[in-house]
Amino acid sequence: MSLVRRATPEDAAEVLRLRQVMIDSVFAGGGGDGGGADWHGESLPTLRARLAEPDGDFTDFTAFAAFVVDHPERPGALAALVVGTVEYRIGRADNPHGRVGHVFSVATDPDARRRGYARACMEELLEWFRERGVRQVDLNASAEAEPLYAALGFVRKPDPSMRLAL
Repeated sequence: MSLVRRATPEDAAEVLRLRQVMIDSVFAGGGGDGGGADWHGESLPTLRARLAEPDGDFTDFTAFAAFVVDHPERPGALAALVVGTVEYRIGRADNPHGRVGHVFSVATDPDARRRGYARACMEELLEWFRERGVRQVDLNASAEAEPLYAALGFVRKPDPSMRLAL
């Protein structure tokens, strides 16, 4: 029996807590998306609604799934989290159906690290992508997490990304 399960609306507050763990670790040096946890209250209703969607079906051209592992020592808490979306983009030669997966919010509670929880969650998410016909999966990797992703087959790519905050 797998330790990994699909996150439910009841997990929303813990999902946000682990997302904050991820944000804090990625942007520990400053210049990032930290901002404390005051955004959690505003985000909670939207996250609960997304977690309640059956089977991660496409809405607004995306499908959404979160996979978690319950914390073995703290009932009601989560030990690990992986979230992903499938987006539709116009197809091309190596991806004619245009389904692109994106992995984000990979986080493990600091006291539950080095137990394989993030890897187990990632493997479950990758299977979810395969079941939906995804042919390409993207993610942004911290230096600390890069060995895990490389072991799963991810490779670095030149990143011409740009961003506009509206």
